[in-house]
Amino acid sequence: MSTDAEMAIYGKAAIYLRKPEKERIEAQSKPFDAKTACYVAHAKELYLKGTILSKDGGKVTVKVLDTQETVTVKEDDVTPMNPPKFDKIEDMAMMTHLNEASVLYNLKERYAAWMIYTYSGLFCATVNPYKWLPVYDQDVVAAYRGKKRMEAPPHIFSVSDNAYQSMLTDRENQSILITGESGAGKTVNTKRVIQYFATISVSGDKKKDTSKGSLEDQIIAANPLLEAYGNAKTVRNDNSSRFGKFIRIHFGTSGKLASADIETYLLEKSRVSFQLPDERGYHIFYQMMTNHKPELIEMTLITTNPYDFPMISQGQITVASIDDKEELVATDTAIDILGFVNEEKMGIYKLTGAVMHHGNMKFKQKQREEQAEPDGTEVADKIGYLLGLNSADMLKALCYPRVKVGNEFVTKGQTVPQVNNSVSALAKSIYERMFLWMVIRINQMLDTKQPRQFFIGVLDIAGFEIFDFNSMEQLCINFTNEKLQQFFNHHMFVLEQEEYKKEGIHWEFIDFGMDLAACIELIEKPMGIFSILEEECMFPKASDTTFKNKLYDQHLGKSNAFQKPKPAKGKAEAHFSLVHYAGTVDYNICGWLDKNKDPLNDSVIQLYQKSPVKLLALLYVPTGAEESGGGKKGGKKKGGSMQTVSSQFRENLGKLMTNLRSTHPHFVRCLIPNESKTPGLMENFLVIHQLRCNGVLEGIRICRKGFPSRILYADFKQRYKVLNASVIPEGQFIDNKKASEKLLGSIDVDHTQYKFGHTKVFFKAGLLGTLEEMRDEKLAALVTMTQALCRGFLMRREFVKMMERRQYNIRSFMNVKHWPWMKLYFKIKPLLKSAEAEKEMAQMKEDFAKCKEDLAKAEARKKELEEKMVSLLQEKNDLQLQVASESEGLVDAEERCEGLIKSKIQLEAKLKETSERLEDEEEINAELTAKKRKLEDECSELKKDIDDLELTLAKVEKEKHATENKV
Repeated sequence: MSTDAEMAIYGKAAIYLRKPEKERIEAQSKPFDAKTACYVAHAKELYLKGTILSKDGGKVTVKVLDTQETVTVKEDDVTPMNPPKFDKIEDMAMMTHLNEASVLYNLKERYAAWMIYTYSGLFCATVNPYKWLPVYDQDVVAAYRGKKRMEAPPHIFSVSDNAYQSMLTDRENQSILITGESGAGKTVNTKRVIQYFATISVSGDKKKDTSKGSLEDQIIAANPLLEAYGNAKTVRNDNSSRFGKFIRIHFGTSGKLASADIETYLLEKSRVSFQLPDERGYHIFYQMMTNHKPELIEMTLITTNPYDFPMISQGQITVASIDDKEELVATDTAIDILGFVNEEKMGIYKLTGAVMHHGNMKFKQKQREEQAEPDGTEVADKIGYLLGLNSADMLKALCYPRVKVGNEFVTKGQTVPQVNNSVSALAKSIYERMFLWMVIRINQMLDTKQPRQFFIGVLDIAGFEIFDFNSMEQLCINFTNEKLQQFFNHHMFVLEQEEYKKEGIHWEFIDFGMDLAACIELIEKPMGIFSILEEECMFPKASDTTFKNKLYDQHLGKSNAFQKPKPAKGKAEAHFSLVHYAGTVDYNICGWLDKNKDPLNDSVIQLYQKSPVKLLALLYVPTGAEESGGGKKGGKKKGGSMQTVSSQFRENLGKLMTNLRSTHPHFVRCLIPNESKTPGLMENFLVIHQLRCNGVLEGIRICRKGFPSRILYADFKQRYKVLNASVIPEGQFIDNKKASEKLLGSIDVDHTQYKFGHTKVFFKAGLLGTLEEMRDEKLAALVTMTQALCRGFLMRREFVKMMERRQYNIRSFMNVKHWPWMKLYFKIKPLLKSAEAEKEMAQMKEDFAKCKEDLAKAEARKKELEEKMVSLLQEKNDLQLQVASESEGLVDAEERCEGLIKSKIQLEAKLKETSERLEDEEEINAELTAKKRKLEDECSELKKDIDDLELTLAKVEKEKHATENKV
């Protein structure tokens, strides 16, 4: 344990990393009774500290220390307490009594002292402090550099440095898996890992392009940009990563930074158009609307009020812990550091603005038809301007898309809901493709073409999520976490024990009950959830109901991991439940088929492909025309083998797991202390649930029982022979295993702490660290002795030379001592000094005169400059007055401009109103004209009837006269 003086190198961070010396001494001298000190189970607090008063059969009477009450409980509800010297212990594997209560209280007490990092056997646990702590400064980075795990307090920097040293020593790729539930602090710790590597392994070959940052700067700058476009506020986390990323940092043979690349997974694009009430969209939208960079408002035609854009204001619009103005500066600076050209930068902002405008497009139903038509073109004109499209063509493509039927294209009318869905899908598509393109460009910037030997991968995946409403995105996130937990379990429990068996170590296999195969197979096996979803996507008439029925027929009652949900009153509807390692989650399958097929309006896409905005056209390069540089994620496969979202996700996840299996993993477990994001508060039930699910206790147990450190015999002999070289004779062949046995047998260590396998020697936790310390001490002693011998040899040689020089000088002096000329020289020598003094005085007088002359010139020059300054100040004042008058004129012009814009808007509104009235009048006119025509027809028919009647009447009259004449 370090003294307070030794901890001084950590600066202000020291008190947040390790207990002070005084506290450690007090803990060791504190009275403690190992027989009576205990933890007792409690209904509200889970565990409380207590003292055993008596035992009677299977019952134990305990006095609770906090409340002083006496309780009688079962013997199984009482667990032993560790001595006070183990309070706030840095590695929980070192505890005398390992149990849930001890682990929980250790984490709780450390958290109360703001010591957020704690070792748990082979991995590191960290608790989210929900506040800034000064433990990541450059002083702390320097303090952890080159330190062994046990030489420094627990920290993410220590995990990073151990991975770096292991890479250099073992010549093997490493990975750091930072896992935990949503809001546990994974992203922050990922950034700290990147910061550490970028600092300690600075490449010697700095970039000479001053317009871009160095490789180290670019690696760090990638974070603000990706966070702006990929992070958002959720219920549990103000800065939640809504995508996964695997960052590979490549190193050269000497350990210098060579390059880096980023792989991203599963951006939650649905958040672009939908947010829950307590959540927020992606940060970039709100950053741009802060008006901190007014030119962005003007360029993208947006306003400063998020409520003007319904698509991004369905939930919260501000986050208390985030300053959007500062973040906008960080995002903009990151774009410059990463080397995006100005055209690309403007394209990014324009497309982001266009995405926001998509939510303002309105459509209405034509009278007496189901066909949709635009309800105003103002928003479409803005989108058309930003995307370089003709707004009329875009609206026509949205309302009347061309669809291929057989071998022909036909125009198909769309209803209002269909057009709205199409607009939303296009907005999400632009955003997602732009995000993936940015990742590709960042990777191009970070690829320096320097030779690279090894890499350290850092994984930051969205944490396990259980919301009131869980959809396909949550299933993908939770499935990823399930696979990572299985990887941890397999690496920690299965592979570890299999290696003992393979190496011939006597070991009884322990089943920790941590196999997650049931849930994983249910999701990914041939007739699992994803397979059924992909199958349903191939049937045109498939629906959410048919998908649900297939799931129930295939899995309900056949798999314990698949259950029928029982949502509480007031909760969102759910269609099935999955039993995950972190809890049972109810899923709602509404819209999964559309999400998985991810359909887009091809007519609009064709317009995008012809856009003069280069970035938009690049995002929608036609299939077959994509370059290899277009990235692995640049669009979908067309034709018979349509690639669905779920199949692409499974493919990417498979590649990630293959990558991880090829590395030596280091695990960091992030824990949420409470649901309310309150600093310093720890909810016992919440934390213990995470510890149980993550296998923290089991990991500590296998670390204590097993042999976590191992090394090949040849490597052990070569590295540790220095501890006692005499037991391995020189010039005589000896088997590596026998040499290792002899060497360990001759060293003063606990010989029960290691075992010999067939090819390796295995060590209990901590012993290899002890051997390293002994080796360092031995090497230090040998180096010191070598240095002393060398210095002694060099000084003896120097002493001989000094003696020779002294003897030579004395002999020379004795030869000339009585020489007359030498006597004369001794007499004249003092007189020479006085002559030289007079010469120096004359020179000084000359210099003084010159200085006076220079001073006069300087004063004259000063006076001249002061006069000039007065005239310049006068000129400056005149210019300021001129600028002020010009500004007033500009303000007047702007006011007139605003007045004209308002007049224009009012006139446009009147024009729109007049146009609508004109349409109504034309419709009425048409109706009246039709009625007129009808009446005219009726009138002509009546006239004809009258004429016929008149003829008939005349005829009758004639006949009447004829009859009368006859009579």
